[in-house]
Amino acid sequence: MSLIKRTDRLPFIFEDFLNTDWFGGTNMSKIGFNTPAVNVKESDNDFSVELAAPGLVKDDFNIELDNDVLHISAETKSKKETVENGKYTRKEFGYSTFKRSFNLPDTIDGSRIEATYENGVLIVTLPKKEEAKVQPKRLIEIS
Repeated sequence: MSLIKRTDRLPFIFEDFLNTDWFGGTNMSKIGFNTPAVNVKESDNDFSVELAAPGLVKDDFNIELDNDVLHISAETKSKKETVENGKYTRKEFGYSTFKRSFNLPDTIDGSRIEATYENGVLIVTLPKKEEAKVQPKRLIEIS
């Protein structure tokens, strides 16, 4: 247990991700049309990663935790055909994939990570370990 309390935990958690200059720098071109936007929220008990991915179903997603790196990916394929007299008059294929990765701190309890998908938003809940939660203020008596 550390005697120094970090008050800037949110930037620390995803610092590898945020420091890759994805937000407004030269690497902005890496974010394409198919890359969903992500919000990260912190509460006293957990972090929530909200990923905007409308038009998908929960079976399209793949979420993995590998050595404190959270990988979220999805792949969809669609096929639309119009056949007229045995010949194609129009044939369209569509593919959409993405993958986002986040380095998680040691304060996350990886065994209790949960995910839900509702109304086009994937929410991954990252619970904090008990020792990482904010402790209530208490009075210490002098003996």
